Amino acid sequence: MDDRTTAPSDIPLIVDLDGTLCKVDTLHEALIQLIARKPIRALQSLLIAPTQGRAAFKAAVADHVLPDVGTMPFDEAVIATISEAKAKGRKVYLATAADHRVADAVAHSLSLDGVFASKDGINLKGQEKADRLVAAFGKAGFDYIGNDRSDTPVWRMARTALVCGASPRFIQRLKGEFPGLIDLSTRRRKPLTYLSALRPHQWLKNGLIILPALSAHNFTTGVILAVLMALASFSLAASGVYLVNDMIDLPHDRAHAHKRHRSLAAGRIPLTHAVVLCALVAVVSLAIALALPAEFMFTLLAYVGASIAYSVYLKRKLMIDVVALAGLYGIRVLAGSAATGIFLSHWLVGFCLFIFLSLALVKRMAEMIALPATVSENVKGRGYRREDLQTINGLASASGFVAVLVLALYINSNEVSALYHHPQLLWGICVVLVYWLGRVYVLTGRGEMHQDPVIFAATDRISLLTALVVLIVFLIAL
Repeated sequence: MDDRTTAPSDIPLIVDLDGTLCKVDTLHEALIQLIARKPIRALQSLLIAPTQGRAAFKAAVADHVLPDVGTMPFDEAVIATISEAKAKGRKVYLATAADHRVADAVAHSLSLDGVFASKDGINLKGQEKADRLVAAFGKAGFDYIGNDRSDTPVWRMARTALVCGASPRFIQRLKGEFPGLIDLSTRRRKPLTYLSALRPHQWLKNGLIILPALSAHNFTTGVILAVLMALASFSLAASGVYLVNDMIDLPHDRAHAHKRHRSLAAGRIPLTHAVVLCALVAVVSLAIALALPAEFMFTLLAYVGASIAYSVYLKRKLMIDVVALAGLYGIRVLAGSAATGIFLSHWLVGFCLFIFLSLALVKRMAEMIALPATVSENVKGRGYRREDLQTINGLASASGFVAVLVLALYINSNEVSALYHHPQLLWGICVVLVYWLGRVYVLTGRGEMHQDPVIFAATDRISLLTALVVLIVFLIAL
């Protein structure tokens, strides 16, 4: 074995933070949080960088936002290397360009022996970091784990160069300069990871765009083409919004039992890549929207604006959140109308209003019920308490059955006879909806509901059979 890999107890192990020990960049994440919470402060912090330097900029951001170390996505291989070094009696230090308050919090949580970090206007990166470590431990007096090109001067001064979190191409280049390089990398970015970040399963909700054409029984070639283009444009826009939501909601997602596995929360995708991906899907979405009527573009922009407002602010407000969520479902129906030029009947508007509100309330109930018993009474990131469950259940049930009532009144209206030869058969849809909604409320109360009822409906066998029955009744009634 190369003597560079032998680690006597008097040789300390030095570990970089961003991209190495932590799978993400703590500064990028803190800046996104600051932009979402205090945009004026974020702008002021950004203006500091050109005049006072990077260290001052990092300090300005850290003045307002510090990461939650308890949920930070650490690299398992680096953690294992740190544990092994400690077991051998070696000192372990954190050396990072991050602000010293961030570094101190991480070092304290992992019981490290010390910190070298940006402080007092000095950005501890590259040669600055190398000089500081040589001054503390001497040339070749330490082992260093890094991940970035800026770590090269530090590796040159280290006894042993270790790398984790770098790209395969960069690692190959490093091996040419550092023959004894130890590669700890276990992270591999796959195309499916990026696809997962777009949440394609959520595109099912955009099927609501079809409702205006379906309710009007208008299936001309032009209408079908407009619907397909609207679906594509809306789905890409929705994916962009989901990415923005995931970036803003990172602290809450990481504290959540299921959401912490999302691509961004788990650190499988860098935040910078998410920003680029978001911009890309937005450009393609807008390009498709330009080929549709101007009303569709206005509806699409309204959806994006309302979605961002929901992610940043509205989702944390009692009842406003579920009304806003129901509205986001409803905008999809309006988009279908705008793309095809088909007028929305007041019956369809009324039905959608109440059924979407019911599903939004079910979603909130499912999230609350899924919380572990150790979580406090106040639901983190929401305006609810556990004691509100019974009230929310009543509101969800009432809203759902009012939607069925609207459908029943429609069946007895004059408009229905112009569209159906056997409108009396539509009562079968009312019966099926009563059954399905009742089942949804019971399963939600039992804690067996997926946290998104739309996804539940698309993956639940009985729900799919129920939808098939509704379709058959609809076709026979035509």
